[in-house]
Amino acid sequence: MTRPLAGRTVLVTRPRHQAAALVQLIEAAGGSAFEFPALAVEAVEDGHLAASIAHLADADIAIFISPNAAQFGMAAIRTSGRLPPSTEVFAVGPGTARVLAEQGVAHVTTPGNLPLPNPPPLTGEGTNVIPKPINQDSEALLALPRLRDVAGKRVVIVRGVGGRPLLADTLSARGAQVHYLECYRRVRPQTDAAPLLARWQAGGIDAVTIASAETLHNLAALLGETGAPLLATTPLFAPHEKIAAAARRFGIAHVIATAGGDAGLVDGLINWFGTIHE
Repeated sequence: MTRPLAGRTVLVTRPRHQAAALVQLIEAAGGSAFEFPALAVEAVEDGHLAASIAHLADADIAIFISPNAAQFGMAAIRTSGRLPPSTEVFAVGPGTARVLAEQGVAHVTTPGNLPLPNPPPLTGEGTNVIPKPINQDSEALLALPRLRDVAGKRVVIVRGVGGRPLLADTLSARGAQVHYLECYRRVRPQTDAAPLLARWQAGGIDAVTIASAETLHNLAALLGETGAPLLATTPLFAPHEKIAAAARRFGIAHVIATAGGDAGLVDGLINWFGTIHE
């Protein structure tokens, strides 16, 4: 049985309720996962969502920008009824679509097979990029033909508090009426980093995985000055080039941009340790 990550311990920083799938994939490849949630997600109180949910009643399009948006958004929507059957539903990627399917939402459109316009090189100074076949971001959504002609359409974007304005700004510029349903917020967990630091200082952490720039900043804050050199010198894996770019700006020496999702992260880990550093 092939165990390409045997002897490697990978730091998993996903929110606790979203870490299981990545942990299982790491372990299936022979590695060990050290779970240290550097991001927590909590629902926005229902009382603050009534006006936003009301916009769904006559929405032509609903866009869910993450699995959290699907989970918390549908929970909030169900308190007031359901998605109108006539509303066309979009998701930023297959992970979000899967959560929507689990919530009973069928016929979800996601970006698919959109090639990267200028794929980055496979190797570079401090960087190794694993090409991905499908973009899973706002840009990919905006490239879908059905979101190009939206003049006069009513659009609700389901997301967390804050975030990138690109999707709303572009759809508004195309003539859509855009509203947000901000159903969750991201917070820094109150976590004791001492066990992680002890393990890391003993050489027990071989790689770091992050899924957002916010997670990286939270991790750095939780580690403090003691953990700063450990973080800076440990290979860091991110499932999107934008997140990887943020990590490079942060000063991480070795940043690896992988394909999207948990499988992309693990493929990147296997490539790095099995092919480049075996």
